[in-house]
Amino acid sequence: SASLLGILQHPDGTVLKQLQPPPRGPREQEFYNKVYDSDCCDSILLELREYLPKYFGVWSPPTAPNDTYLKLEDVTRKFNKPCIMDVKIGQKSYDPYASAEKIQQQVSKYPLMEEIGFLVLGMRVYHVSSDSYETQNQHYGRSLTKETVKDGISKFFHNGYCLRKDAIAASILKIEKILKWFEGQKQLNFYASSLLFVYEGLCPATTMRLSDVNLAEKRGVPKGLLSGGDILEYNNNIHVINSTENGKIEASVSKGLSKFYALHKKAYSKRHHSQLSLKVENLEQDNMWKSSTCIAQEHLNGNVIPQLEKVFCHMPAEIKESANVEVRMIDFAHVFPSYTKDEGYIYGLKNLITVLQNILDN
Repeated sequence: SASLLGILQHPDGTVLKQLQPPPRGPREQEFYNKVYDSDCCDSILLELREYLPKYFGVWSPPTAPNDTYLKLEDVTRKFNKPCIMDVKIGQKSYDPYASAEKIQQQVSKYPLMEEIGFLVLGMRVYHVSSDSYETQNQHYGRSLTKETVKDGISKFFHNGYCLRKDAIAASILKIEKILKWFEGQKQLNFYASSLLFVYEGLCPATTMRLSDVNLAEKRGVPKGLLSGGDILEYNNNIHVINSTENGKIEASVSKGLSKFYALHKKAYSKRHHSQLSLKVENLEQDNMWKSSTCIAQEHLNGNVIPQLEKVFCHMPAEIKESANVEVRMIDFAHVFPSYTKDEGYIYGLKNLITVLQNILDN
């Protein structure tokens, strides 16, 4: 999975993904080049762009011109407390050209892939009460069976108080659009490719009516905004670039990259705080607050804990609709031209939708 390779956050709002060794890296680069070719007039590929991170070509550090990175949109950037899940899709995670050894290795990693059609590679969930993240690595997903996969996935949408049904519903709608694209194309087959899910862990509603603790203040710097020499913890295995006064950037990457330069540091640091907080004032007047009188509060180990059940689970429809959720396809080292529908990927998407729908209906 991409999340295990050196993925660097760049202060200009992109991420840098180190190209894998051949043939995988060049194949992924070729895929992005094809989809994002400025002369592209294939409606299927043009529509596919909606479901990928934006692509800004390749980049190499001046000090190591042979190290190539894909420059991609940071899909998590607009979120304050991004909750992130990486799910590998398809019935086979080996491609048609894999050796017998490679097939054996891939199948033994998760023998249920054929039957379930997807595998959770990792997740990171924001827990409101502790203002901290809970992470699960690849072993978590591989331990899930047909019987436990529903609970395993619902963990991603549970913030310690309640199930974020708004985020589940929004995720289903986005997967359905991707499914529709797959149902209408016979030119590409995807193996060992993933869906990246991101939703906002800090619901605007949580900044309201908290007399003792204002979570809005506790937020600190918006995700990805780096000040002075601060390093923001991002993910078990994703290193965040540390930007220093003089515009240089230091980064620790798996491969041990020395130093490279932020081109758009100035423009970037002028960025204002996320628009998320702007919704709060408008919400204040909303009927939902009049009806819930005031959010009951109880003290729990010195923290003020609002009963967020009321907030998340009984939100007016228009807020649910605009749920801050992203679902994007990532990881294209095993994409091949084809003359048939990608039945394995379609099977995985349909089963994932079924599982999410079951979580919602319960």
